[in-house]
Amino acid sequence: MAFSLPIVNSKTATFECIFGRGCEGHCCKNGRPSVTPQEKKVIDSKLEEVLPHLRPVAQKLIEKDGYLSKRTKLGAPMLRVIEEYCVFFNKGCVLHKIGAQDGAAYQYKPIQCALFPLTKDEDTNEWYIRQWGYGGEQWDLFCLNPKESKKKAVVTLAEEIALAEECEKSSR
Repeated sequence: MAFSLPIVNSKTATFECIFGRGCEGHCCKNGRPSVTPQEKKVIDSKLEEVLPHLRPVAQKLIEKDGYLSKRTKLGAPMLRVIEEYCVFFNKGCVLHKIGAQDGAAYQYKPIQCALFPLTKDEDTNEWYIRQWGYGGEQWDLFCLNPKESKKKAVVTLAEEIALAEECEKSSR
């Protein structure tokens, strides 16, 4: 599959998500993506449906204090974390599960989560696939270790790359 999105490490990056096959959502552990105002509207529109599927401790936190923290990243508030995991985590991402049931898995997730491990460097404005050591990457998820997979990331992340291309087109 050919993509027009320039990814600086596309020739060397490897990645294979093994969620449910040895990984139970480590990317959600202490995951704190920022949430844009538009993403907040989308999450708010599904929150009543999402709440019953969350861990009880996350339900209580959201009902008391909401799902956004006072911390910011990229100029936007970040999702809260409780007991080391994103508030929307419960044996996987609840926003993803409900999105999939509604026909598009990524439709309710913050874009940073939907694209992971594809990301855009804030300083250079270049797209890259997160890998151990690349660009100073220090997050020690085994899926980011190029030695753990021989699968080309541009193949395994085709859906995420297509979504990033859509985002690029809509931001122009």
